[in-house]
Amino acid sequence: MNRWALFIQPDTLHAFNDRVTAIATEVKVTRRRKLRTDGTVVETNIHYPTDSSLLADGVRVLSRTIKRAKKILAAETFRDRTRSARNQARRIADEARKRGSEAATNLKELYRHLVSTTKTNVQQAKQVLGALKEQTSRQAKRLVDTLEQFIPRVEQVIEQTVRRVFEEQIVPAQEKIVSLFEPHTDIIRRNKANKPTEFGHKVWLDEVDGGIVANYRVLDGNPPDRDQWRPSLEHHIQQFGRPPDQASGDRGVYSPENETYAAEIGVRRVILPKPERKSAAQRQHEQQRWFKRGCRFHVGVEGRISVLKRKHDLDRCLDHGEDGFERWVGWGIIASNLAVMGATLAAR
Repeated sequence: MNRWALFIQPDTLHAFNDRVTAIATEVKVTRRRKLRTDGTVVETNIHYPTDSSLLADGVRVLSRTIKRAKKILAAETFRDRTRSARNQARRIADEARKRGSEAATNLKELYRHLVSTTKTNVQQAKQVLGALKEQTSRQAKRLVDTLEQFIPRVEQVIEQTVRRVFEEQIVPAQEKIVSLFEPHTDIIRRNKANKPTEFGHKVWLDEVDGGIVANYRVLDGNPPDRDQWRPSLEHHIQQFGRPPDQASGDRGVYSPENETYAAEIGVRRVILPKPERKSAAQRQHEQQRWFKRGCRFHVGVEGRISVLKRKHDLDRCLDHGEDGFERWVGWGIIASNLAVMGATLAAR
């Protein structure tokens, strides 16, 4: 079954979850009258990215592929620079902990050696790639695919290292690569005290009453939370044929436009606390009993996210690639919905 699951595409899992939600509605696990929406980050299975570690990873992967190519090609012997790059990366990590101008100068010199080693390794890999393309065996084609995949990624790491270390530029997050093996990984800054930066993808969840996650979206980059309000309400109407009686989000979702849109489509109770300064009218509005009750209901989405991470492994994705990431998220949410349905029906 695990092997079969790998062939299921993300769109199919979305349809699967829609069907599970429809069954939950039929058996009255949910009345779909309340919607609470929030986002979280599911991390990819990578080590903490630094330029030095990524350069060392690049040398290791390319050297390993070149070794395998030697069995096919009658080529000259290339030096394996894996251990040299690893040692240089370790020295960079040690030097980076020091302070002062001398340490900064030494750090740049160490980076210069590591970049030079990596560039030499890339040139060797390109020579091997050209020779492999003349071969017709299946193994040679697999090695060609590997080199064509990893050489551009290693070159991107070299470029971002040169820009950051030697040219002292601030490289934008969308122009960085933080993993050679999971290059789709986004840099998500949410300024949390225990983990200000996370590496993975932002996942947006729409949960209806009864504990059913009716919809989920894997987002591209780190868009503002307020941009997710309208898609959540639109999907709810499409899925259930009517707007929710109550819809809630946290302070990051608030905007006057979002409040107005929800009211216009027929949401009777809009729970969007306003951040920062509030007028007297806004404070009075948020002191109403129904608004406070809605805020207490909304807090439950944090519990749902916690359960998804602890029980259904949505803290870190162990699958590979963008489709693998969506599969991992989709199976976790479907498993959670089925568990909620089973517990609710068993308790009746």
